[in-house]
Amino acid sequence: MKTSRALMTVAGLAAGGLLLAGCGGDGGDGGGGGDDAVTVAFVPKLQGSPYFEAMNTGAEQAVEDIDGLEWIYQGPTDASATAQADVVRSMIQQQVDVLIVAPNDPDSLAPLMQEAADNGIKVATSDTDAPDSVRELFVSQATAEGIGTTTMDTLAEAMGEEGEYAIVSCGETAENLNSWIEVEQAHQEEAYPDMELVEVGYSGEDSAANAQMATDFMNAYPDLKGLIGQCTTSAVGVAQAVRDAGRVGEVFSVGVGTPASMVPYLEEGSSSGSILWDVEQFGYLTAWAGLQLGQGNELAETNAVNDAITAAEYSADDSTLLLGPPTVFDAENAGEYDY
Repeated sequence: MKTSRALMTVAGLAAGGLLLAGCGGDGGDGGGGGDDAVTVAFVPKLQGSPYFEAMNTGAEQAVEDIDGLEWIYQGPTDASATAQADVVRSMIQQQVDVLIVAPNDPDSLAPLMQEAADNGIKVATSDTDAPDSVRELFVSQATAEGIGTTTMDTLAEAMGEEGEYAIVSCGETAENLNSWIEVEQAHQEEAYPDMELVEVGYSGEDSAANAQMATDFMNAYPDLKGLIGQCTTSAVGVAQAVRDAGRVGEVFSVGVGTPASMVPYLEEGSSSGSILWDVEQFGYLTAWAGLQLGQGNELAETNAVNDAITAAEYSADDSTLLLGPPTVFDAENAGEYDY
């Protein structure tokens, strides 16, 4: 198995205490507004991405529901570690109360996260982690095990559990994407021995570049039968490449894609499944968690956040707050979502 760097772009609380009550329109666990308000800043990998915009929509709903929560959403316009670092520096200068980042490059961002903490800012991660940083909390959409096994199971079913496949990922240093790839490969080797991973490539957060890499893979491996789009742009990119090559029904793709963006590909069969989670609720959970961190509230092992998030699990071992298991979107259910 080879690893390709063609077209690469660098993308991407203590446990215990009482169960934190759900946050409804009456203010929930909010701090009451005014001087007690907590300013939570979220720096995504890339501003303008449908995925992160959906997270922001969910967080804005949390602001409406919960007193005492102020939300800042600002990210880089290109998915690079340097551009993201500039935004993080701006948040530190603004002296926000809580800084939550989805790091494009966890290692390069770690010193800035330390600087934020040294300035009295609570630091957390969401969507992708920086486990070797000073972050106090990681808000996780789903476990790497859940995402990786679900993605591989979906691809294996489409491929008939045999044949060559390749992975088109985005940022080479994105911790979440790399952890999913590790699980996918291990699960495939154990559960689907007649499948073979021939190459992993990194093409950034750009669907056109993702599609080109998928096309290159199909040309380089004439017997290629499967493609994984490891992020929301490459999920679209690999499906587009299959469509453009006229190989629907010959090459099967799956991806970690937003349902609205994947509907046409799912309906025509160039994608066999999109693995994700409720992104708006994930944004809600991220904003809620930032408020708890800012207020110094302890998280329980199971946390009721709102009517949709009734059991967000917290692990004190790695300070991770988990939204829940992933969902497989297909031609039947993807059209029910507007992001």
